[in-house]
Amino acid sequence: MTTTGKPARFEKKVCTPAELAERAKQLKGPVVFTNGVFDLLHRGHVTYLDQAAQEGQSLIVAVNSDESVKRLGKGPDRPINTQADRMSVLAALDCVALVTYFEEDTPLNAILAARPDVLVKGGDWPVEKMVGAKEVQSWGGTALSIAFEHERSTTATLEKIRKL
Repeated sequence: MTTTGKPARFEKKVCTPAELAERAKQLKGPVVFTNGVFDLLHRGHVTYLDQAAQEGQSLIVAVNSDESVKRLGKGPDRPINTQADRMSVLAALDCVALVTYFEEDTPLNAILAARPDVLVKGGDWPVEKMVGAKEVQSWGGTALSIAFEHERSTTATLEKIRKL
């Protein structure tokens, strides 16, 4: 017997920027916010995301839109995975409560909409250089930089694949 599959439950964790403020208000606090490209999800990403989630009760992840990734100059073929695919993969992670995207070059508008209690970035971002850190701190929140536990990168992975 063949049946049609039910919709994936994790897709409910994906929202548009226009929905972000309202959806963020519905999350259990403290709310943690992070952002990035998350193109080819690897061990470094999932370790970092789980560690970020442990800083509160609900983790929001904002991904760079496809156009935003292109402006970062990571290469003409980036992103490898589309924005929709990157968001769905992130939403499937248990540690992630909500996923959105941002079109701008920085996630500042998403941070202002979500009003997180904790802003988190990877170890290559000192707090004083984090976009949104001052704003989050202005409403009583904190900004943290989490040291990389596993030195991995999508760029390095792609270089390795291209050499094969």
